[in-house]
Amino acid sequence: MSGSDTPPLAFRKSSYSGAKTENCVEVADLPRAAAVRDSQYPERGHLLFGSTEWRAFLYEVKRDRL
Repeated sequence: MSGSDTPPLAFRKSSYSGAKTENCVEVADLPRAAAVRDSQYPERGHLLFGSTEWRAFLYEVKRDRL
């Protein structure tokens, strides 16, 4: 598939983003990665993190280390 044939990513609001804040992060789960973007500027693209890095990040966030 070429880049234009790839299906759109299904982004969801992060559970760590507050309901009252405009500063939200959206995440799209992929088979071996996670795509992350700023909900205020989705047209600016996303960052892609491999599954190992994403799991390590979530581990630290859940323990209030970040």
